[in-house]
Amino acid sequence: MRSFFGSLITAMVTPFNPSLEIDYQKVEELVEILLQKGTDSLVVAGTTGESPALSEKERLNLLKVVAGVAKGRAKVLAGAGGNYTQTTVELCRKAEKIGLDGLMLVTPYYNKPPQEGLYRHFAQIAESVSLPIMLYNVPGRTGINMQAETTLRLAEIDNIVAIKEASGDLEQIAAICASCPGDFSVYSGDDSMTLPIISVGGSGVVSIASHLAGLEIKQMMDAFFNKDIDAATRMHHMLLPLFKALFITTNPIPLKAALNLVGMEVGKPRLPLVALPEKLNETLKEVLDRYTFG
Repeated sequence: MRSFFGSLITAMVTPFNPSLEIDYQKVEELVEILLQKGTDSLVVAGTTGESPALSEKERLNLLKVVAGVAKGRAKVLAGAGGNYTQTTVELCRKAEKIGLDGLMLVTPYYNKPPQEGLYRHFAQIAESVSLPIMLYNVPGRTGINMQAETTLRLAEIDNIVAIKEASGDLEQIAAICASCPGDFSVYSGDDSMTLPIISVGGSGVVSIASHLAGLEIKQMMDAFFNKDIDAATRMHHMLLPLFKALFITTNPIPLKAALNLVGMEVGKPRLPLVALPEKLNETLKEVLDRYTFG
């Protein structure tokens, strides 16, 4: 299942300077690095980009800068989800005016809507914009799982074209892959689940590890798509310690620490997130030292 957004999508961090303001020069440098590492599309101001800690003005400025740097070399999706439908519609309309390639919309969090509420929420947003939409199901963060049946209903809407699945439920994900329209794409929302998900019909991954190992992740997926299953499996096993290390605590805390360790300065996260404790920083460094990234 190949996709409009490609196979490797990077959920991009938001670099901050020492005053915890967005460092737009670092943003531009990071986009260039990610393109060199094989990224097909970028998700900007999503969870990894610390969207809950960004103002609307910051989000929109960040989107403008990334879209200007990418310049058609990679597709740009706005992380624009929210837990109130009307304000989400308003933000999506503003993002659409920037000239992006898509939207990524997380399931509403905290208020725990029923499945019908999830369907109506996304359907109303889709009716309000023309951009392609990627849904994002991450019950570990939102407190609600969007069931396969709801995803499949939404997949019938013309501009809802993909889902980032981070439920960890391979049976649910396989059911979506088995019954969705041919032009609907299913992405892993967890680096460590990429190979299992593409093995049941997924299109790729919305990755954080691609900041470091984008070329290697793409090599793994290409090997699988080219039916070299042994090579894909070896790559998966090789990358698994990195995938796990980047989740030793809440994302994007370890990812920002890892990027700083390898010289890609992105600063610390904003409160309520905090910098990685020194003990975990040493653990992360030990894992990173095992790799030479392309």
